[in-house]
Amino acid sequence: MRRILFPAIAGALVAMSGAALADTAVSAVTDLNVRAGPGPQYPVIGVLAAGQSATLNGCIENSKWCTIAEAGGQGWVYSDYVTAEFGGSRVVLTRRPADAAITVVAPPQDDYPDTYTGAILSDDGPIDAIDRPPAEVGTYVSTHRLDPVYLDGEVVTGATLPDTVELREIPDYRYRYVYVNGQPALVDPQTRRIMYVVR
Repeated sequence: MRRILFPAIAGALVAMSGAALADTAVSAVTDLNVRAGPGPQYPVIGVLAAGQSATLNGCIENSKWCTIAEAGGQGWVYSDYVTAEFGGSRVVLTRRPADAAITVVAPPQDDYPDTYTGAILSDDGPIDAIDRPPAEVGTYVSTHRLDPVYLDGEVVTGATLPDTVELREIPDYRYRYVYVNGQPALVDPQTRRIMYVVR
């Protein structure tokens, strides 16, 4: 997938609490949505491609949502899918050491709802994800839109959807589909793991 840089957003700067600490370099472990705010209910403003680097500005206390800056823009990412170096080791940001000294940022004050019907589980290791579905599958999914299900977390290849999410069949195709957090995803009905995210 080609690298997509997200644009600057007016008013997206966040208030930081405590002393400003040195920014930390992070990189995405998979193609990861960058959102306008800290939650799946916020619009996607870009994608941090797998392996692409950005600068971590800080994270909300007791939350997996962190704000990053890249190419003059700023946005929010889910920390289960970015890594940084701590003590000489590359670590998933969610599992960083307690003394990592990441800046704590305040969430934006706005009117977005904060209600979810469940949570997306972090990936369980490598999968044989599909590179691209057949064109007729993409056409079917886009012309048979579903109301989205909102789950806490981010829609990425390899993540697992909870049993409460209804998967819809695609004629003559082995995977099913669902719109999660506003994005269509192809899902293995046996494992409930996301095999492809339509971006």
